[in-house]
Amino acid sequence: MKRRPYKRRKRGPVQAKKISYDGINFASGLERYMYMALKKAKIKAKYEGETFVLLNGFHFPNKCYARQANGKGDFKDRGSKRILPIKYTPDFIGDDFIIETKGRANESFPMRWKLFKKLVTEQFPQYTLYKPQNQAECDRVIEIIRSSQKK
Repeated sequence: MKRRPYKRRKRGPVQAKKISYDGINFASGLERYMYMALKKAKIKAKYEGETFVLLNGFHFPNKCYARQANGKGDFKDRGSKRILPIKYTPDFIGDDFIIETKGRANESFPMRWKLFKKLVTEQFPQYTLYKPQNQAECDRVIEIIRSSQKK
């Protein structure tokens, strides 16, 4: 009896596991780790405390022939619609810092991150941004924030 070769099914993007801790629903274990590290160091920060509008919504009056965003449906006029704003909610906001924990970024993250950096440059120039991607970097963020608070 001949075996069929094992076929790997194509998987979508890696999904972080949602985790609850202290009554807060975190989108990933790394977010929870950062929260616990901030709490242990007695550094005040709000989890997903504010959402920023990176690009305002607008009305698109033109015709636009396309399929639905997911690539399904008919190729037809999908224009003359309201376009939603592009928003960004960082993970943690402190008095003079913003932390975005990011294990594996999705496709849209690099663009949102650049737009967010532009907004911070223009509206919050005194803020420091941190983007730890693992637990060691989260620990390093705590060290940096502590040393800057001592000054």
